[in-house]
Amino acid sequence: MARSSSGIVAGLTVAALAVVGFLGYQASATAPAHPPKAAAQSPVPSPSDSGPAKTDPAKPATLPAGSGTGTRVVYSLGAKRVWLVGPTGKPKSFAVVPSTVNPALGSYTVGGRTGAVTGSDGVPIEHVVRFASPQGVTVGFSARVDNTLPAPDPAKKTGGVRMLRADGDAMWAFATIGSKVVVVP
Repeated sequence: MARSSSGIVAGLTVAALAVVGFLGYQASATAPAHPPKAAAQSPVPSPSDSGPAKTDPAKPATLPAGSGTGTRVVYSLGAKRVWLVGPTGKPKSFAVVPSTVNPALGSYTVGGRTGAVTGSDGVPIEHVVRFASPQGVTVGFSARVDNTLPAPDPAKKTGGVRMLRADGDAMWAFATIGSKVVVVP
């Protein structure tokens, strides 16, 4: 009897360690990133039509009319900009680099999040917040780990709406599963 009891205890111990290891992995995959380190490349993209929109920091970008009400993420395709609108109604806004495949105008819900992964363009990304799937391509907000914002290859169908890491941290904290995303012109 002692032999079978120690075998059961050993089996339970191994199972418990496996569960703890799996939960630790899940927690590390969705944990916020450490403070960004200096990037090897400049985080400021070169000027181009597909880069983030330039705005005067002294004049914050105005939240687009017709973008809904309540707590939400507003993504303007034309302005290449995102607003995180909380309960106070005072939004945080930042520039983004659009993907090559855009969602239709309208309202969406955040359906998935991933802490860190390799993007469809082959680069390491973090804080992926997915909300649409036009043309069979998953569209979501994310930040490149190298903190750069190059324009996507127009020959590839990609869905990553990219932002700087600090903005990705803000998006990750704000847009949880079920959060509203409004796409405007």
